[in-house]
Amino acid sequence: RDVKAFDTLTFCNLLQIDKAYLIEELKKAKNYSYRKPSIFLAQLSAIDYGILQEQMFRFKGFFVQQRTMRAYTTNNASHVLGYIGEVSSSDISKDDYYKPGDYIGKNGIERVYEKEMRGEKGRRLQMVDRFGRIKARYRDGHYDTRSVPGKDLQLSLDIDLQSYAEYLMHNKLGSVVAIEPSSGEVLALVSTPEYDLNSLVGRNRSANYLKLAKDTLKPLVNRAISGTYSPGSTFKLVNASIALEEEAINKFTKFSCQGRLSSPTKCTHNHISPLNVVTAIETSCNPFFWKTFQSTIENPSIGDTKQALDIWADYVQSFGFGKTLGIDLPNEKRGNVPSSDYYTRFYGGTWWRAITIRSLAIGQGELLVTPLQMANEAAVLANRGFYYPPHMVKAIDDVPIKDTTLTRRINSGIKKENLEIVIEAMEQVYDGSLGTARAYKHPDIRMCGKTGTVENIGKEDHSAFICFAPLDTPKIAICVIVENVGFGSTWAAPIATLLMEKYITGSIMPKRQWIEDNFMKLNTLHLEEKE
Repeated sequence: RDVKAFDTLTFCNLLQIDKAYLIEELKKAKNYSYRKPSIFLAQLSAIDYGILQEQMFRFKGFFVQQRTMRAYTTNNASHVLGYIGEVSSSDISKDDYYKPGDYIGKNGIERVYEKEMRGEKGRRLQMVDRFGRIKARYRDGHYDTRSVPGKDLQLSLDIDLQSYAEYLMHNKLGSVVAIEPSSGEVLALVSTPEYDLNSLVGRNRSANYLKLAKDTLKPLVNRAISGTYSPGSTFKLVNASIALEEEAINKFTKFSCQGRLSSPTKCTHNHISPLNVVTAIETSCNPFFWKTFQSTIENPSIGDTKQALDIWADYVQSFGFGKTLGIDLPNEKRGNVPSSDYYTRFYGGTWWRAITIRSLAIGQGELLVTPLQMANEAAVLANRGFYYPPHMVKAIDDVPIKDTTLTRRINSGIKKENLEIVIEAMEQVYDGSLGTARAYKHPDIRMCGKTGTVENIGKEDHSAFICFAPLDTPKIAICVIVENVGFGSTWAAPIATLLMEKYITGSIMPKRQWIEDNFMKLNTLHLEEKE
């Protein structure tokens, strides 16, 4: 009703819209009401608003209504923080708190803790005439209510560690998860490629979201909790723990290895033979773990092959595999731990044996895990047999989280003395003369780790590494996955090692700066080879 004739060309140029949009929105406004105001264009940027405000006197009937907008002061942790978007009809039907035009958390912490952060709306009841003009407050505001601010969340992320992890993972596909073993608090969670959170705020949100959704590198996918991989040789730590617990082997059991001539499972390199479990983990010997797995699955004291595999699967799940760990982020995947029923259905009978499923011995085959689960595996070992569910939020409005689902201690069922043998071997991965991460040994920190080179059919192998430190009083447990690059010792191991040093000491020793320098050079060379 109040809109008068105006210069449509200037108006469209100021708002960067076309004439068709102008005509359509004016039509919608008239259909809605001749007297009640309605939204013509939402989410003007500060720059657009400043330019328009100087010219508003030329456009009678139009006015600017301020509203709060989400702003992100850091580009870090996009997959953790998540983003918001306008509510859908489905959102409104599920919760009468929302009205058309409201915003709601769509992903990450924004989604999981939406109710805590949104607060409560205020309410003002007003009396209007038949033209919608406000006449008075209903009963002098007796039924009006004040709005209540949302609650503050305190995340467990260490921002310095998170930033450094993102720096090391720049221009790579993969993820990093770092956990404090003593609490389950997530210290860093990186999924690359990342995206700019502020690109999903404002008028260009839809266009930017569509661009991200169509990106073949899938930047919107949180690989840390939704990506599933074979764990490769990092899983040898679990198989060793189970075999020791079930007395299929002991610390002194030795198996021979003929290197690349070994059968039915080949080794990737030549090393001393025969060897025990500590040296087998140190050198990542495939034949040793095939024979260890065979001794476990075909162990008469456990039962037949079917029973033995189900017991094996129960142990694997007790490490947190094959199920969601309950992290307070959306879209966590459970992965896959195959049971005897799976193979019975697949092979159509019960004649299969350990050799049929021997890929499980070295963390391949039907076994699928997430990087979060692999970091949790490292936390189980660091704690000598138990873990706390990984979580991102440690306090709400300064009140520590005391939810039993986050603070309960979950045991792996493996005795501490058996895990100590595995941990001794993990230290040798750094400290031993044959250790696959010996190049990155720290002079002052006793680190424990395990490399993994994960087969990726049709493409280059994934690089994997899990670790914790310090040995006796673990403060951090880490998993690093770098996709399609090759050996675990070349890519994932230096990243994880640098992150442990950064977290424990606060910086990288000058005489160890070469690890970062060489790694970043290697990264550049690798990218150039791909181009």
